[in-house]
Amino acid sequence: MEIEEIKQIFNEADCLYDEACVETAIDVLAKQVIERYQNLNPIVICLMNGGLIFCGKLLTRLNFPLEVDYLHVTRYGHDTEPGSLQWVVTPQQVLANRHVLIVDDILDQGHTLLSVLKSCQDQGAKSVGCAVLVDKKHDRKADPEFDADFVGLEVEDRFLFGYGMDYKGYWRNAPGIYAVNGM
Repeated sequence: MEIEEIKQIFNEADCLYDEACVETAIDVLAKQVIERYQNLNPIVICLMNGGLIFCGKLLTRLNFPLEVDYLHVTRYGHDTEPGSLQWVVTPQQVLANRHVLIVDDILDQGHTLLSVLKSCQDQGAKSVGCAVLVDKKHDRKADPEFDADFVGLEVEDRFLFGYGMDYKGYWRNAPGIYAVNGM
């Protein structure tokens, strides 16, 4: 993509939630996580790359002992349509008999997140929960019965970027939640 096209995507996008709204949502979500995990000595696992910004901001609000790890699994790469699941990096921590919290940017269809949760369970985690910044509302969920344990914001069914979510590899750094114009 050319730099002008990348800039145009941002300039024409609809801001669904500005930075102040997102930060407030993270504050509320962090209080819920503290309530559940403060005495469990959890491992918080950031799902890269999308979860990077949300996880970093969430971690600074968690005022209890925890360990941090990350994993990288993708279905999108730099595309706007999902492909097959690719495990790039797996967690280094031993998950057996530990409480695990997976932190990701978005619950869209849920294929990736469900695979990650199952992998943690298969490794013997005592419990596995998930926190997502955004839950996209539509009827294409991989498992209609599945909900994230902690959700910051709900959004309409559009192609999003910002706060870790990207458009073709760009705009993860956008200071809010944006929807691509026409998508």
